[in-house]
Amino acid sequence: MLNLQLAIKYSRAMFLLAQEEGKLVEYGQELQSLSSDIERTPELKAYLESPMIPRQAKQEAVQKIFGGELSPIVLNFLRFLLDKQRVSILGEIVQQYENFANEAQGILVADVTTARDLSDSLGERLMAKLGEVTGKKIKLRKHLDEKLLGGAVVRMGDKLIDGSLKSRMKALEAQLLAD
Repeated sequence: MLNLQLAIKYSRAMFLLAQEEGKLVEYGQELQSLSSDIERTPELKAYLESPMIPRQAKQEAVQKIFGGELSPIVLNFLRFLLDKQRVSILGEIVQQYENFANEAQGILVADVTTARDLSDSLGERLMAKLGEVTGKKIKLRKHLDEKLLGGAVVRMGDKLIDGSLKSRMKALEAQLLAD
């Protein structure tokens, strides 16, 4: 619970700074890339999160590794997280930042689960249709679940649209058993 509260607090501060500088998307991409790089490198993650390693050594390592890649603001944010020993919640911070940025840009995230990969053209048509219905820009996050058999399940916030073959078959079964 404390980690979530801190993640919201830190991401809100970063969001407000990015918004003020007009770099909402750029900083979001940098934060996402940074988080991915750290997660993909277990040795680096362990090094940055270790309480046994002096902060100065971590600061120097971060400068060498990310100095040329990150903007000064994002690099300083990482340094701040190192000083506060909060690098372990970077993933949560990035997620909360993305939520703030999406809301500010009028973007609604739709989690789409299908039995097979959703083609780009079908994904674009789905985004357009959902955009018409909601009046917002839609960003798709694709998921696979072979148990659906066919169709799709779309979750946008607290709304669920279940157009899967699996749910239709269950409804048909219930109707046949009721008759």
